Amino acid sequence: MPKSAKKHSAAMTKIDRNKLYPLKAAVEVVKDVAFAKFDETVDVAVKLGVDPRHADQMVRGAVVLPNGLGKTVRVLVFAKGEKEKEALEAGADYVGAEDLVARIQEGWFDFDTAIATPDMMGVVGKIGKLLGPRGLMPNPKVGTVTFEIARAVSESKAGKVEFRVEKAGIVHAPIGKASFEPSKLVGNLVAIVEALVKAKPSAAKGTYIKKISLSSTMGPGINLDISDVTAHI
Repeated sequence: MPKSAKKHSAAMTKIDRNKLYPLKAAVEVVKDVAFAKFDETVDVAVKLGVDPRHADQMVRGAVVLPNGLGKTVRVLVFAKGEKEKEALEAGADYVGAEDLVARIQEGWFDFDTAIATPDMMGVVGKIGKLLGPRGLMPNPKVGTVTFEIARAVSESKAGKVEFRVEKAGIVHAPIGKASFEPSKLVGNLVAIVEALVKAKPSAAKGTYIKKISLSSTMGPGINLDISDVTAHI
């Protein structure tokens, strides 16, 4: 048996798959069972009572995590003139227009977030099929198509997380690193769940949040007590 498989099996023995863990306890367990040599990312998966096939039940948005993501976020901005200067002063890693479009068309994707001013979307649209599948297409619904460039760049650098419900009705989002203090992971997870609650579609009926689970990159999933999580909101 490969060493990683043995470590995963050992991690599995430390959790009860039939138990619903209180939020703080779940975070402690996730940190305890993270076994990789690198600093694993901690992710939350939330099963929602929506049918994404219907446009009026789509759940999408963004939230700035209060404790960041524990990684350097590379921000690209499509802008010209004063907005280009504003982006650079705010700390954007790459700023440009047609020149960046050309680089991306050649297969360059060394950035984590793309932001654009509204007047640049005609240019950006040319590479929509390249950015879209990678989750990099600027979108006004999540604040990445805006004239408030400085704010958008600062939020992205600070740990802004975009979320979108998948076909199975599940939202996946990172909440930090396994090396984070438990309180920071708790704060970030609560921020994600609160954002999802605020984004609840009016067309959604019945139970909205059906399941919440937490896991590190290599670790097993841990099911959370939903009532305990929502009590922190």
